[in-house]
Amino acid sequence: MKTINNILFLTILLGIIVIACNKKEETNSVSDLEKLRNTENISVQMDSAQAINAITLQKVQDVLDLSTLYLSGNKKTEIDTAIYSKIEKYFQKSDTVTFQGLFKELESLKVKKVKVSNINVFKTIKDKDTLDFAKFNVEYIGDKNKPIGSFERSAQYTLVSKAKEKNKEFKFYFIKFYSDVPEKDSTSVGVTR
Repeated sequence: MKTINNILFLTILLGIIVIACNKKEETNSVSDLEKLRNTENISVQMDSAQAINAITLQKVQDVLDLSTLYLSGNKKTEIDTAIYSKIEKYFQKSDTVTFQGLFKELESLKVKKVKVSNINVFKTIKDKDTLDFAKFNVEYIGDKNKPIGSFERSAQYTLVSKAKEKNKEFKFYFIKFYSDVPEKDSTSVGVTR
């Protein structure tokens, strides 16, 4: 009796395995290429706080990527001059002191790549002025993709209205990069990503 039960069990198990292995692919399955070809652009709606967060994150990443690229050259070629000029365009006013702290830190740690994350955009009121700041984490990566460390940094930025534009566009500029952020007061507003 035990042998018959074992044979019956093995037969059922073998039948299930054969059925599972012979399951045919659906004839109307769509490949990833077909899905990509047939997708339409979908606009994503963001509120202004989300938009500012996304823009600030991208601008911070751009400045850091360009800075590491600039520092990897010998700083005397035409391409290095073009990269430096591109970095300057992210700042409302720039001079040699503007990048001094950033360049010094990247060079001393021998940073090759930077990954920005966890951005927190907030406003601080000082006297009658509203100041815009961003705190963010930077992960430094060195030669051979070796992690150097993760640090919290900050920057002050401004949004300048384009007076000629009818659709209320703004131009984004950094005022200070890797700046000291004043303590938050009770009127500051935080937006986290």
